[in-house]
Amino acid sequence: MENSHQPLNRRRFLGTAAAAAACIASPVALVTRMAAQSPESRVDILLDEPVGAIAPEIYGHFVEHLGGVVYDGIWVGENSPIPNVHGLRKPLLDALKRIHPGMIRWPGGCFADQYDWRDGTGPRDKRPKRTNFWADSPDWPKDARRDGPERYDPNTFGTVEFARFCKQVGARPYFAANLRSLPAQEFWRWVEYCNSPANSTTLAGLRAADGEPDPLGVRYWGVGNESWGCGGNFDPEDYASEFNRYTAWVPSYATPPALIGSGPNGGNQDWTRRFFGKLAKAGTLDRLWGWAMHNYSWNASAGRTTDWNAGKRDALKFDTEQYYEILNAADEMESLIAAQWAVMAESDPRHRAKLVVDEWGAWYASGTEPFPEALIGQQNTMRDAVLAGLTLDTFNRHADKVAMAAIAQLVNCLQSLFLAHEDKFCLTPTYHVFDMYAAHRGARSVRTLVASPANRYDRNGKPATMRGLNGSASVTGSQLTLTVTNPSIDQPREAEIQVHGGTPRSVAGVVLAATDPRAHNSFADPRAVEPKTVAVTLKGSAIVHRFPPASVTKLTITVG
Repeated sequence: MENSHQPLNRRRFLGTAAAAAACIASPVALVTRMAAQSPESRVDILLDEPVGAIAPEIYGHFVEHLGGVVYDGIWVGENSPIPNVHGLRKPLLDALKRIHPGMIRWPGGCFADQYDWRDGTGPRDKRPKRTNFWADSPDWPKDARRDGPERYDPNTFGTVEFARFCKQVGARPYFAANLRSLPAQEFWRWVEYCNSPANSTTLAGLRAADGEPDPLGVRYWGVGNESWGCGGNFDPEDYASEFNRYTAWVPSYATPPALIGSGPNGGNQDWTRRFFGKLAKAGTLDRLWGWAMHNYSWNASAGRTTDWNAGKRDALKFDTEQYYEILNAADEMESLIAAQWAVMAESDPRHRAKLVVDEWGAWYASGTEPFPEALIGQQNTMRDAVLAGLTLDTFNRHADKVAMAAIAQLVNCLQSLFLAHEDKFCLTPTYHVFDMYAAHRGARSVRTLVASPANRYDRNGKPATMRGLNGSASVTGSQLTLTVTNPSIDQPREAEIQVHGGTPRSVAGVVLAATDPRAHNSFADPRAVEPKTVAVTLKGSAIVHRFPPASVTKLTITVG
């Protein structure tokens, strides 16, 4: 047996029940009470050990002007025969409202650092048409059209349209500002356009002319994007200097800006250490509200690679090794958070800045896009649902460190929640995970210990392992929400669940699973994968449940 979340001494782990009872006050000792008998796995929930409030913004999303994300995905236009609300696709709005998104990030991504926010203002029929950042991407399918809005952006979806989109679904807007190709003054002017009081400035007048006289109240501002790469190819010190220049004397109005720095590519600790060191030396660390980390999951049979142009495999055609490798890559999020948090503490020991994982998810090879204009679009299977559950549980367990996160991307791109094209629309398995996990938003995360057999497989002919059951728990009043993923491709896992600090009175379950981990939804079969209610056994003060293979489960427990 192996603990999914922390190392345990095996002798103590298999200690007697009497010894465990004697040291019940020790959190680690709680797990030792599990005997080497059925059930094979155990979950211990410690109600008296809160981690922190789970920020609703952890359940965030990412919208970039890339392929079919904005045009055809979100924006269909007010004159479209497709049902819409002020030009916004209505079925997508309705589905988003159900999952209560905490935040949506826009307009990129790499697109952000070529974007002039003024292009998206003024009368829509007079806005300039611009070459999209992604126009020459090598990933375009050969039969994609060459002159559509995916390549030549008409700017009909601009600041006000995005703000209205967020308002419609109850999300807070998060703007990524252009640091690479616009001067610092334009950043301040964009803040002024969004947040200055009605009738107060020329830009407030422009906002009113665009249909929004009242301030938009935009709090979250990213200062550049991937500044180590497409956002300018800076080194950390040069980017720190630019950050200081762009953030000096940014107007606050009634919504003081929460400024987010462009953090590392994956686990690059050197980028973080040098940036934080430069700001500490300049005395400007207090300007930094959040530190953005990007980490995508992809795999290669010869071993994972950090090269985003190499190593990607098919979204639908995968074997056991590839199944586990992509999940293992996602599971590295836990160690990345811990490592970044430790490096940030070297210059910011009070942790005034929090982590913002504003791009995460699976990235596969092209070939399964739902339509040719959906650049970097891919199908979304039960494997991806498990990946989403693994990652969201990790964020919940680190609610004291992670303040925001955004899966990439919302629709028609990467690990999207939706597929949408013309009048066709469907939900993906990843959407259902966000729906199941919505109860965690704003709740109090509590310490959760999981012990479960590891999954074993061959990696290039050599033994490898993937963690067993994984989960997180949170409390709102008398309601305890426990979410659990079973990554095993073919083995169910039975677990005993103990709630310490309270007594379960009732329990209800919902499971997302399929007979084949390659199962997915499509325009032709939009309901192939859906959550189902499931019976859960309550034996005295313990809950016993059998988690299907390749599944995501939510248990709602009423605690006395």
